[in-house]
Amino acid sequence: MTLTALDPIEPLSGQRLDRLSRRELEVLRLIAQGLSNAAIAAQLYLAGKTVETVCTSIFRKLDLYPSDHVNRRVLAVLVLLREEGVS
Repeated sequence: MTLTALDPIEPLSGQRLDRLSRRELEVLRLIAQGLSNAAIAAQLYLAGKTVETVCTSIFRKLDLYPSDHVNRRVLAVLVLLREEGVS
């Protein structure tokens, strides 16, 4: 099986970002800025565990599952860039 970085982020139906809550989208945008979970927690005044939970929810809603071959944070950002456009 050949796996490319784009395979997991092909659109299923409609906008995938529409599945995310406002908080999840806010966290995803901070991930796209390169922030770590700890930095996101500090910026949003959240517990680190809360940010981890939000990230897990983002990955699940975007159909990005754990893998040794791809980085889900990068793939989630690619979904964001594709659907919102590069600013």
